[in-house]
Amino acid sequence: MDIHEFLAHLNRGEAVEGGSEMYRMMHKVSQEALKLTAELNGDYHTPEEINVDFNYSSCIVEYGPGTGVFTERILKKRKKNTMVFLFETNKNFYNLIKEKYRDEPNFYIINNSAEYIGKYLKKYGICKADYIVSGLPFASLPNNISSNILTETEKYLNKHGKFITFQYTLLKKNFIEKYFNEIHIKRELRNVPPAYVLCCTN
Repeated sequence: MDIHEFLAHLNRGEAVEGGSEMYRMMHKVSQEALKLTAELNGDYHTPEEINVDFNYSSCIVEYGPGTGVFTERILKKRKKNTMVFLFETNKNFYNLIKEKYRDEPNFYIINNSAEYIGKYLKKYGICKADYIVSGLPFASLPNNISSNILTETEKYLNKHGKFITFQYTLLKKNFIEKYFNEIHIKRELRNVPPAYVLCCTN
C-alpha cells in the first residue's frame, strides 16, 4: 500500500481495523510525522532555552525524549561524569535512542513510565535529580498517571532543582501548580504548533 491508497481510504471515510495493512500504514505515517515535527522544533531550541546549568549538574532526567532532540543537546553540553536518565515508553523511540547513544558513558535509557523514576535512580545509587526535563503531554495523559509522575518528580528533585516541561496548552497549568511553588512560563511561537516552556521549582 502506498500513501495515495491510504489517503483515498481515509477520504472515503472507511474504518481502519486494528492489525490491518491500513492500520500499519497509519502507524508508519504517524511515526514519520512525529519525527518530522521533532526535527523541525529542534531547529528552534537551544540548550540555554531549557535553562540547565550543566556545570553544576550531577544528574539530569528526561521524560519522553521521542527522537532525542533535547537528548542530543543535553549530552553535548553535560559534563562526562553527569548521569543522564531517559524514560521512554514508545518502543520504537526507545530502540532508536538506545542504538544511537549505545557508547555514551553514564547514560541510561529506560523503557518504562516516568512514574518509576525513584526505582531506577535508587538502582544506580542516585538520591535526587538536579534537573528533570519533560516532553510528556500532560493534557492528554490520564489524571492518575499525571499525578503519579508529578508526585514522584517532586519527591526525587533536588531542593534547588528544576522541572522543565514543554506543553502545547496551558490546560494543566493549575494541575501542575499543585506540586510546585513557582512556575515561570515562556511561549515559543516558532514551534509546530507553538509551545509553552514551564520551569517549575519549589
